[in-house]
Amino acid sequence: MKKLILVGLCMMSWVLSYETAEAQKYAYVTSGAILEKMPEMEQMKSNLEGYQAQLQKKGQQMLQEFQAQQADAAAKKERGELAPVQEQKILEELQKKQDELVNYEQEMQNMLLTKQEELLKPILERVNTAIQDISKEDQYTMVFDMSSGAVLFADSTSDITPKVKLKLGIVE
Repeated sequence: MKKLILVGLCMMSWVLSYETAEAQKYAYVTSGAILEKMPEMEQMKSNLEGYQAQLQKKGQQMLQEFQAQQADAAAKKERGELAPVQEQKILEELQKKQDELVNYEQEMQNMLLTKQEELLKPILERVNTAIQDISKEDQYTMVFDMSSGAVLFADSTSDITPKVKLKLGIVE
């Protein structure tokens, strides 16, 4: 009798696990293909390029000031107008300016990355919302992103990229 109950429980758990496995739906999306078609990305690139131009302009001004000071110091030294103490002081100032230039270049890169993240965040949130909406509507258990390269195989019928593009109003 105990064996019969045990066999019954095993069969019941097997049937339930089979039904659970059947109920799961998977899909994938290629977020890179979506992002490259979004008009917001062009606007973001334009804004980022404008911001980069502003930062580069400031850096160029700093460089021109440094080069002018360097040329002035070299001319004074050549004419013999500098005492050794003055020459040392000017060299220290020039080294300080050069360090500022290097620091500004690094700071500029960080500022550009921060600005890019700031501009990209609402775009990614919009795409993510569309993916989540479609996933709920079509009852997907999981949706993978092919752009990340983590999926080794996917049937093309599981691709919801066109649905996400349509939801976002992207027409090809």
